[in-house]
Amino acid sequence: MKVGDLVRLKTVDKDQRPTRVGVVIEFIQKKCWRTQEMGTKVNWNAIKPEPHCVVMYDNCSLDIPVEELETIGE
Repeated sequence: MKVGDLVRLKTVDKDQRPTRVGVVIEFIQKKCWRTQEMGTKVNWNAIKPEPHCVVMYDNCSLDIPVEELETIGE
């Protein structure tokens, strides 16, 4: 994955495929607390930053973890 790639969220449920497509405009590092894996008590010191993409959708941008995106057209 690189800047300029078209991406969408990975399919979570086989019956619902994401249709929104965005463009990667930047890579950043951010911490992401995953409550389903680590519980509800947040401890930011216990985790390290992970790669995120800044993705442009329509007229807004979203920071999304790289592991939750898939590249389109490769």
